[in-house]
Amino acid sequence: MRDKTTRWPDSVEASGDRRKFPVRLPAAVAVVLPGAYLGAADYLHWPHPSLSPPLAAVVFGAAIIGAAFLLSWAAEAAQVDISAGLAIALLAVLAVLPEYAVDLVFTFQAGQQYAEQGTCVQAAGANPCSLALANMTGANRILVGLGWPLVVLVASVAAVRARKRSASAKPGRVALAPAMSAEVVFLGVATLYSLTLPLRTTLTLVDAVVFIGIFAAYAWRLAQAPAGEPDLAGVAAWVGEKPARPRRSLVVGLFATAGLVILATAEHFAENLVATGGRLGVDEFLLVQWVAPLASESPELIVACLFAARLKASESLGTLLSSKVNQWTLLVGTIPVVFALSAGTTDGLPLDGHQRLELLVTASQSLFAVAILTNLGLTVVGALSLFALFAVQFTASLTLSPDANRVVIIVLSALYAVLAAVQLIRYRRDLGRTVRDGLTTPFGDLARRSPG
Repeated sequence: MRDKTTRWPDSVEASGDRRKFPVRLPAAVAVVLPGAYLGAADYLHWPHPSLSPPLAAVVFGAAIIGAAFLLSWAAEAAQVDISAGLAIALLAVLAVLPEYAVDLVFTFQAGQQYAEQGTCVQAAGANPCSLALANMTGANRILVGLGWPLVVLVASVAAVRARKRSASAKPGRVALAPAMSAEVVFLGVATLYSLTLPLRTTLTLVDAVVFIGIFAAYAWRLAQAPAGEPDLAGVAAWVGEKPARPRRSLVVGLFATAGLVILATAEHFAENLVATGGRLGVDEFLLVQWVAPLASESPELIVACLFAARLKASESLGTLLSSKVNQWTLLVGTIPVVFALSAGTTDGLPLDGHQRLELLVTASQSLFAVAILTNLGLTVVGALSLFALFAVQFTASLTLSPDANRVVIIVLSALYAVLAAVQLIRYRRDLGRTVRDGLTTPFGDLARRSPG
């Protein structure tokens, strides 16, 4: 870490011009408190009011939104001391805590049933093993099929409204910083391995070692990047201009507070959303696959939109890209570990035919997404392609019979693969450079390049 005396606030300190205390900080904390208390009270058996599922979903959802603001401020202020890429990766880890909380609860329940009955199949209701993977695959597809296009939309609108064309925020295109080649490359590596999962009957501890190893290599690569010159505003600027010790304490405090709030509220948020949907007669598997992930993905989507609205398009897409790497490596790798601990066995998480198809379409979408980013840019055409294909499968899962939906999944998986091949051929000259930059090029050299 670098001391504040070498950082951007020197001129501010010299003039004695201190920023005023930002009222948005206590406002965000006030939004967080009701849901945080209810979540903690439930875990600690404190007295608390019993709310109807719709009202509880609103309260817990508001807490998650407030926590998302705390995360975004902490991640920006952290760039005073660490590299932007590492700060974004740290943000991604914390922003996907709701997804971890929800997914690992289902995985733990699946392990317990497997320990008791020797199988994940049950007479009525959804297969608990299937629910664990449904939540994970649904979250990954939402992140890419909905989140990435949303960033392009928000960034384009913000650029037009500001009448400003920055290097990374042009109407119709979001350019990634060259340093984010690492995210693209490691996501590509994880995706290539994930294409083998649909051929399996179990998700094993060997898979856990591979996926967690990919994430560890990714984090090590990002840790090599030096701290850059941050462009801070609002709460992040107020935190960033503090002397080193209080600044770092505030950053850690914001991260820790937001993380604890998300852990305390995420499961309740998802459960109450599912309960609300259940009152409407919606299938449990579909609720876990689509409704719960929409809730658990909300912090990172909100953070990304906040960055995009401030014309930080590269950081915005980078946040979601880093979250995708996180989910497609560390989260997938954690699932068989939690299952093994819960079930008390080294057997892998069982995969039936439907689960393998869900993994196939998720991996195929990821392959197409990586191919689109080979030249470190996401255009409106690419964003619309991701959204349209996601919308087709989402609609099919809600409206078609299971057999017809399986046909749609197979067709879409093949289409994703063909489109990925077309993109890779189209950007074949960029492919080698992106791989080289992502793995070996010094970050100092990458920092001297502007987003393309």
